[in-house]
Amino acid sequence: MKKGFTLIELLVVIAIIGVLAAVVMVSMSGATDKAKDARMQGDLEQVRNLAELINVDESSYASTCNGTDLGAAGTNYVTSLLTIETDITQLTGTTTCFAGATTYCISVALLTSSELVDNFCIDSDGFAVATATPCTVSTTGCNGQSL
Repeated sequence: MKKGFTLIELLVVIAIIGVLAAVVMVSMSGATDKAKDARMQGDLEQVRNLAELINVDESSYASTCNGTDLGAAGTNYVTSLLTIETDITQLTGTTTCFAGATTYCISVALLTSSELVDNFCIDSDGFAVATATPCTVSTTGCNGQSL
């Protein structure tokens, strides 16, 4: 009598391992996007701090944005803002930025979105929330109020 495993037994074990590996891969597929979303939210918290520093230095939030992008030339913080913009872009996110003298609204499109939450938004009123829509042309803050 020989000791060892038959070919059928080995194939069954390999099939079970394959099924378990497939289940793990499917359950982990969204983890990367969730991690990227968390990093982009952290980036926006840094932008909030920079916006407040810009306001202290210049008595205006206007230099926080350059069109709809972060960082207008001439501010002391443009390098930091552009670094954050680059980080968000590399994570395949897109920012929307609007700033005036007394207000700002900045949002980033999330990768793990649903029909109710597609963006993460910060504004000069202190809101930092997930929203269904991004900031719009200086007309609404994160909770839909006029700026």
